[in-house]
Amino acid sequence: MKEIYNFLKQLDANNTREWFDAHRNEYQNAKQKFLYVTEILINEIRTFDPEIVYMDPKSCIFRIFRDVRFSNDKRPYKNNFGTYIARDGRKGGNPGYYLHIQPGESFIAGGIYMPDADKLKAIRTEIYNHPDEFIDLIEEPAFKSRFTLFDDDKLKTAPRDFPKDFEHIDLLRYKSYSPGMPLSDEQILSDDFIALVVEHFELIAPFNRYLNYCIDRHK
Repeated sequence: MKEIYNFLKQLDANNTREWFDAHRNEYQNAKQKFLYVTEILINEIRTFDPEIVYMDPKSCIFRIFRDVRFSNDKRPYKNNFGTYIARDGRKGGNPGYYLHIQPGESFIAGGIYMPDADKLKAIRTEIYNHPDEFIDLIEEPAFKSRFTLFDDDKLKTAPRDFPKDFEHIDLLRYKSYSPGMPLSDEQILSDDFIALVVEHFELIAPFNRYLNYCIDRHK
């Protein structure tokens, strides 16, 4: 991971096309390392999540090139590497496992981020009908002690079609159902980094299984 980390650290300080072109070999080497990490993670996840089949690691990682057409930030490159391993691939819109490597801001996450309206309603409906199942998942001690649900875009009121006086209305106000946990630079660079990520992905697996059940039930 050190090669990936060092490249991203340099890119963050030199985010220009000229610098990137001059260091393209370093980028390719870091990318290959990240593809290797992704392949290991795919194979490890398959041992505890039957929804995940073998897939090309290239189909899981995100492009490093930024779309700056509608952004005030004109830096041409992302200063991170990200990979998303999910049923039907990165673009399938399904719950999955995400690893984000960025010096000082790395994290792992799971679940589903900003799902489409049908999938979001399916999840909310199941939580509304059977709240205890979802509460048991997020209150499980090992899960609760490590993960928090992404709530930056949480609704301020009850979602449409659900009663405002529902006892657990707070659980329905999420727009994303995505548990995450930060990773320190020390963890990224440690010898047991892969084992650490796999351990936490395995804790996320029941959460993903529940979300897939919700979505499949309401297709």
